[in-house]
Parts: sequence; C-alpha cells; structure tokens
Amino acid sequence: MLRPDTFALTALLALLTALGPLAMDLYLPSFPDIGRTLVAAPSSVQLTISFYMLGFAVGQLFFGPVSDRFGRKPVLSFALVVFCVGTLACALAPSIATLIAARALQGAGASGVIVLARAVVRDLYDGPRAARELSLMAAIMGIAPILAPTVGGVLEEWLGWRAGFILILAAGVGAMAVVGKLLPETVPPHPPGRNIFSDSLASFAVIARHRGFVAYLGIVTASFSGLFAYISGSPFVMQGVYGLSPVGFGLFYGVTSLGFIGGTLSAAHLVMRIGFGRTIGIGATLLLVGGIATLAAVGFAPSSLIALAVALVIFLTGFGLAMPQAMAGTLQPFPERAGAASSLVGAVQQTTGAVVGALVGLAIGTSAWPMVIAIAATGVISFAIWATTRAARATAHHR
Repeated sequence: MLRPDTFALTALLALLTALGPLAMDLYLPSFPDIGRTLVAAPSSVQLTISFYMLGFAVGQLFFGPVSDRFGRKPVLSFALVVFCVGTLACALAPSIATLIAARALQGAGASGVIVLARAVVRDLYDGPRAARELSLMAAIMGIAPILAPTVGGVLEEWLGWRAGFILILAAGVGAMAVVGKLLPETVPPHPPGRNIFSDSLASFAVIARHRGFVAYLGIVTASFSGLFAYISGSPFVMQGVYGLSPVGFGLFYGVTSLGFIGGTLSAAHLVMRIGFGRTIGIGATLLLVGGIATLAAVGFAPSSLIALAVALVIFLTGFGLAMPQAMAGTLQPFPERAGAASSLVGAVQQTTGAVVGALVGLAIGTSAWPMVIAIAATGVISFAIWATTRAARATAHHR
C-alpha cells in the first residue's frame, strides 16, 4: 500500500481522476462520425455529454455519503465496476439513444472515482496543503485533455469511434487492479445501525447552509460551466466552422489545454505562499480576461485560430488557478463529512455544466458565437462571485 504524503499516492489519485476527463475528451473528435453512423443530429450527439454529466451528478450524491459510512476503497472499487460496464455499453451501442443511456451509466461510475479521490485528499490533508494536493492532482490529470483528443482523433481516422471507448475500458480495468493493490483506506467505516439516507440528507443540509461553502461552490460551478461550454461546443465549432480534421481538432484542443496545466502547476506553488483567496483572485481575473478575449477573437478575427487559441489558453489558465483552490475551499469546513461535501459540490457543478453544455449544443449552428458567449458569461460570473464574497469565504477557514 502507498503511504500518505508521498508523490506516488498523489500520482495514483491523479491518474484515477484522469479517467473522467479521458472518458469526456477522447471521443470528442468523433462527434461528426458518431452523428453520421448513428444517424443523429448534432444536438443529439451533444446529449452524450450532457447525460454523462447528469449521471456524474446523480452518482456523486450516492458515492460520497456511502463512502463516509463504509470506507473509501470498497466504494471506489464498485464505482470502477460501474464505469467499466457503462464504457463497454458505449462501445457496443447500436443507436444514439443507447449511447446516451450508456454514457449516463459511465458518468455515474466516473463520479465515484473523482469524488472519492477528493475525499481521500480531505481525509489526509488540511487547508492550503489540501489545496496544493488538489492542484498537483489536477496538473497530472491535465495530461488527459492534452493527449486524449489527439489519440481519439487518430483512433477515429484509423479504426472508428468505437475504438476510443475500448481504450477507455482498458484504462478502467487497469485502474481496478491498481486500486485493489495499492490504494490505502483513509477513513474507518462507521459502525452499523445508521441510516445512510437520513444521514446523507442531514449532512447535505448542514453543508448547504454554510456561507463559505456556498461562496466557493459558486466559483467552482461558474468556472466549470465555462469549461463545459468549450467541451460541448468545440467539436462542432472547430471541425464544422474552422474546418479542422479530427486529428487537427485534437491537436488544437491539446494546445489550449496547456493553459489548464500551467494554471494548476502555478497554483500548487502560489497557494502555499499567498493563500486561497489571492490565488483564486488571479485565476478569476484570467477567467474574466480570457472569456472576453474569446468574444473579441470571434468578433474581430473570425478566421484566426491563433486568436481564439490564445484567448482559450488564458481562460483555461484561470480555470486551473481558481477551480482546484475553490474546490478545496468547499471541503475545508467539513473534515467529518468530506465524502458528502465532495458529493454535493460535484453534483451541483456537473448538473449546471450539463445544462450549459446542452444549451450550447442546441444553439450551435454555423457560428462559434454560442460557445464563446457562454465562456465569456461564466468568466464574468466567476470574477463577480470572487469579488463579492470575501467575508463569506473567510468563514470556511474557521471551524
């Protein structure tokens, strides 16, 4: 078993949480091909993202509280089984309706993996140290959105869209083996006799009433919605509007994702020196600037991939700086309810992201405007929440 406070454990948790981005990003270059082979409109193909996120949201409400009761490791193993079953169903899906349903199941399993990895961090670490751990995990898992679309584009051109889901399935099976052998249990299970349902409702009620939690949750949700506006709209915008091939789209997506990795690596150092609030403030400012810059890029240089890429890099750098710190802020006041807190914040952010992504997908036609308007709006909202909630956020650091 790996010991706490080692890079090996951080890397393991990061690789586990990378399953979610892998499942999200690997098949993005295949969107047009999925639409053709399953005879589905772009809005229907986009629902494979929204239902994945809805499954992700609902699953988190289950996995976190149950892990508080029965321990992290057995619940994580079950989540990986659900993820693998859903992924296999995606690979074999004969219709768009089946693929949408299978993605919901896959998302539910992925939610358990991510929510429990975050809960393990809160079990082991506190305050800025927890934020630093989440930032390092995000930097490592950020490799997935860089490599996944490029790999997915190559698989799409050589073997078709189903090959991507087979690769994701192999990653899930490997993760099951690694968890069973290396992951330590970080929370003792509670004694039997407690009602998980009523305990969960009570925990969610306590958490949702905390002003600091709500403030940090707003930053997490707004910034995350901007990310998923990009994820939902970019396959159609970059391939349909800008004319990129699947491989070209994967490369563009990977380049812009470098901003996210740069942001998370910077945050891992900054948060230990200047604290939560100022680190999030830098990130929120970049979210604002990057979001507005995407509007400028489309409005003043509509044919320039470079202009749009620079704006997106700025936005994603801000996301990498702000989101992991805000996530740590949501967990900070609740060491005894880390699983429930992680579940609640994940459910809210994923549900909101799913709605934003679905709206972008419905609005996408022959223009990039729906995508960049959504990105800019979330940047403005993220900055506004950070700027107006200093007092509320301070309550999260006084238990």
